[in-house]
Amino acid sequence: MINIISKRYWFFLISAIVIIPGIISLIAFGLKPSTDFQQGSSVTISFSPQVEESALRQAMTSAGYPNATIQLASTGISAGNYFVNLPNINSTQETALMDSLKTSLNSTPTPSDFVATSAAVAAQTVRYAIIAVIVAAICIMVYIAWAFRRVPRPFRWGVCAIIALLHDLLVVIGIFSILGWLLNVQVGSLFITGVLTVAGYSVHDTIVVFDRIRENMLKGTNKDFEKTVDFSVNETFVRSLNTSLTVLFVLLALFLIGGTTIHYFVLVLLIGVITGTYSSICNASALLVVWENNEWRRFIPWSGAPKNKNTETKAV
Repeated sequence: MINIISKRYWFFLISAIVIIPGIISLIAFGLKPSTDFQQGSSVTISFSPQVEESALRQAMTSAGYPNATIQLASTGISAGNYFVNLPNINSTQETALMDSLKTSLNSTPTPSDFVATSAAVAAQTVRYAIIAVIVAAICIMVYIAWAFRRVPRPFRWGVCAIIALLHDLLVVIGIFSILGWLLNVQVGSLFITGVLTVAGYSVHDTIVVFDRIRENMLKGTNKDFEKTVDFSVNETFVRSLNTSLTVLFVLLALFLIGGTTIHYFVLVLLIGVITGTYSSICNASALLVVWENNEWRRFIPWSGAPKNKNTETKAV
């Protein structure tokens, strides 16, 4: 049996090393919003014959759109098409742009999937996305507290699950902030969908581990809570790993050969499944032990909690 829980502070350190760069990037650069979250327009353009991306950028500048974001679709059925984000334009301006590109590039552009987003709609989308994440987290915490009501202090279980969930979301959002800074990767409504999917998967995996801990507690397998948790995590370790690997294989196939429109959505899921599996095994259950042993002083020096429950008992 692997002694996982005894290495909990190493796991917390690994999580901090992964999360802190993302938080710094979020504070310094934030996320790069797509037209779903800001005023603007997006259009997919195919060319016949095909044109180079550098030539298209130069043509867009000549047409009066120097700040347009251009992305080449390199995989899937959209391969060879360009996704272009622009300031808000209407259908007349779109037609004028296509005529300008045709003349500049000596190639026939065919636009499709034209989407225009107003500032009001973009602000509303951002607001609803934040509300959705908050409501989902509260509902999850309340449900877990109710589902584990037969164990002592069930509210702790809900809080630990939410902390593990926030860990996973911070990893995903932080990585996309870094990708936005380095590779100009933008986030849109599909990103929010992916984040909420990651939240569901993360909590599902955590509940599997928590449920085994509860069963072993009720059976009285071991009076030592830390040993009970460690035993339970080992019992579910292979199951969690196998489940995650099967999901990862499917996502990896989608990421490599799927369409460009879902490319970053699949990347969100890939990152989320990996970090969700890690946090369920290494963080969520370990936090229960930290709380049970009153070890919060290692994280919150002014909490007044004793460093270790066993030390406190010996002192008495």
